[in-house]
Amino acid sequence: MKISPMSVELIDHMGTDLSVVNAARVSMAKESELDAEGIITYKDAKLIGYLSEHNHWTPFGHAFATFRIKAPIFVARQLVKHQVGLCWNEVSRRYVDEEPEFWFPDGWRSRPDGSIKQGSGGIHPNEEGVGDVAYLTCMETVKTYSYLIDEGVAPEQARMILPLNTHTEWIWSGSLAAWGRVCKLRIDSHAQQETREIAEKISDEMTVLFPVSWSALMS
Repeated sequence: MKISPMSVELIDHMGTDLSVVNAARVSMAKESELDAEGIITYKDAKLIGYLSEHNHWTPFGHAFATFRIKAPIFVARQLVKHQVGLCWNEVSRRYVDEEPEFWFPDGWRSRPDGSIKQGSGGIHPNEEGVGDVAYLTCMETVKTYSYLIDEGVAPEQARMILPLNTHTEWIWSGSLAAWGRVCKLRIDSHAQQETREIAEKISDEMTVLFPVSWSALMS
């Protein structure tokens, strides 16, 4: 059985912090340039901070990034809820029927306190036992899936027996403004740990691409 980690790969991007600045300054028919060291000026950095603080989001809509992401289905289905300013294209098991890959957590968590309807508690007291059962269950689904495919069942039907920890992959593109909304929500301590991991990987890449803007959007 194939087991692999989640991954986030930056595959394309457009624009810089200066793109944000000039998208804002065009309203006054002005344009900024980088300083002698090839970075934006202190004045322009302050402008970016002002734009973020006062929710002037449109200048952040003129820079973009595209990622290829691998994550289990249950994580993907949480993240795909974010639609505004984003575009998503995903692998389909209607068309592909190779052996599925699975994701397993490093540790199994308990349910939270009864008054809390979502989230997790601490490490499960029978962590090893529940992990073994989950692993064996996935092994059986791989056997069943392979049997159905070998018997000539249509992949679009055979896929229905695969569990939610089956990996999927997608290309996800969006504006700087959109990524800011995604990451602020999904890095929050109340978000599911697994979706936080994806958001943190995206955030790491955006910090490199748009350091001033990303710092302002995340503050």
